[in-house]
Amino acid sequence: MPVILDPDANAVLNVFRDAGRPPYETLTPPEAREWYLKARPVANPEPPELASVIALTIPGPAGAIPARLYKPKTLRQQDGLSPCMVFFHGGGWVIGDLDSHDVVCRFLAHEGEMLVISVDYRLAPEHKFPAAIDDAIAATRWIADNAVQLNIDARHLFVGGDSAGGNLSAIVAIDARDHRGPRLAGQMLIYPATDFRMNHPSHHEPETSCLLTHNVISWFAGHYLNGPADIDNWRASPARAENLKSLPPAYVLIAGADPLRDEGDEYARRLADAGVAVTYKNYPGQFHGFITMGKILPKANEALRDIGGWLKSL
Repeated sequence: MPVILDPDANAVLNVFRDAGRPPYETLTPPEAREWYLKARPVANPEPPELASVIALTIPGPAGAIPARLYKPKTLRQQDGLSPCMVFFHGGGWVIGDLDSHDVVCRFLAHEGEMLVISVDYRLAPEHKFPAAIDDAIAATRWIADNAVQLNIDARHLFVGGDSAGGNLSAIVAIDARDHRGPRLAGQMLIYPATDFRMNHPSHHEPETSCLLTHNVISWFAGHYLNGPADIDNWRASPARAENLKSLPPAYVLIAGADPLRDEGDEYARRLADAGVAVTYKNYPGQFHGFITMGKILPKANEALRDIGGWLKSL
């Protein structure tokens, strides 16, 4: 599939390539995490001013899970309770944290006029599959169980995230349906990783090996998974779930120059075929990870505003 980057995306890609940043697969995970955070000031836009940002601690299966509660200045409320998104950051289950996606969460809270709780799940390789998903499920259930204390309307609880966070969100939604979890109002899947088989065409096209290269995807998978047996486990690859019926409405965003493009596209089609309400957005001229780069990529801010509109429509 031909991929032509938007001019601004192409310019940003060239800047990153010319900067001489070492490929993640040549680094240790701690080194990769440090380099990932160093890119924030260059790419993150100035965030909107919020009413408050509060640190939370959520009990998890292996101890406390750090989290962060974002409250916008304009907040939709009914009887003192507000809609809320439980957010899981991207980073290949190996890098990323509350700080790496702080600006995105601030924009989502502002644009959606809702509460956002960002969850700092355990990372690999220190904590391999299924540690991240166990934390994500536990955090979502705890937030639902304590909704009133957090001023959350449990009838309007969403999950969402980008890349690995989109993967976790899709899995949390399936788990909630199958194991009497919270009744979720929606799932926001931003260029989600859905299939560890990695056999879609976009995993092999030279044009998609941009910032998220084919090599670094294999590096992430090697750190996260315990071995080949995990590939077909739906709790790692939600595309391997046979039944996608009765899941919450989905917002699925894909980027054209992204190795995950085709699996995200296929997952959106399978959701729609299963009767799930799907809002599908394709940014053909953008690469994986663009959503956090609003300072240098206008399309990122456009996408976040569009997501805010979807959230308010529900």
